Amino acid sequence: MKLLVTGSNGLLGQKVVALLHQQPGLELVATSRGANKLAGLFPAVRFVALDVTDPAQVQRVVAAEKPTHLLHTAAMTNVDECELQQAACWQQNVTVVQHLIEACEQHQVHLLHVSTDFIFSGEEGPLAEDAAPGPVNFYGESKLAAEQLVQGCRAPWAILRTVLVYGVAHEYGRTNLVLWVRDSLRAGKTIKVVDDQYRTPTLAEDLALGCWLAARHNATGIYHISGREMLTPYQMALQTAAFFQLDSRLIERVDASTFTQPARRPARTGFIIQKAEQELGYQPRSFTEGIALLAQQTQTPN
Repeated sequence: MKLLVTGSNGLLGQKVVALLHQQPGLELVATSRGANKLAGLFPAVRFVALDVTDPAQVQRVVAAEKPTHLLHTAAMTNVDECELQQAACWQQNVTVVQHLIEACEQHQVHLLHVSTDFIFSGEEGPLAEDAAPGPVNFYGESKLAAEQLVQGCRAPWAILRTVLVYGVAHEYGRTNLVLWVRDSLRAGKTIKVVDDQYRTPTLAEDLALGCWLAARHNATGIYHISGREMLTPYQMALQTAAFFQLDSRLIERVDASTFTQPARRPARTGFIIQKAEQELGYQPRSFTEGIALLAQQTQTPN
């Protein structure tokens, strides 16, 4: 088995490499735009520079590497940036997927495509795989369009949808809710956190494992891969404060109308993950266990 991963410098890509770099019977190829951020951590992992927006490069790399499976984790995921830069969003989230599909069809590579809860309207959750989509922002529209392309792929394919992924990555600029809450409260800052958006937050390590299970099982079709607990960001913030023994009175409970953001957010998503549990053996950690792992990874003194 040979797995080629796109976006290996990103949060999920890094977790996939960390999980699989010594997996017996697997040849792993990490690809990303720019220099390999993981060269110092995993020097034995084969890395190929790949700009997935260039169809000639995609064809060349897939033809040369001949993977059995391709896991596509690269995407433009900043929801507000996608709303403001729609052409760039469409290129990175939709056009790129067409390039990958063409290469996978030509070489009969099993395509595993990562998608999102933001393809849904947020009117009802938690959601099963067969729930009707209805995105409320451009990011969701782009990811839904990509899913529709994947479903027409003439090579084996699987779509792995996820929700509110959090984690710590090497040389990764973006923070996450857990660390933001911890660091703000440690600094004695008051923070406003929404309590009217429901999600099933997903630890990046769990999502990486879900992707690997899908590849290992040669899974086809759509799978929901997330955490189990339906939480609001406010509830997540309270759990974070409790874990680090910080003052939760600094957390101000607000609703989404408090913030002005270019892109609308779905109010209630979250996933039913029974299919992934039963068919793939997927078992996510609890949110508290996720906080504990981040605490260990960042190892900042209390």
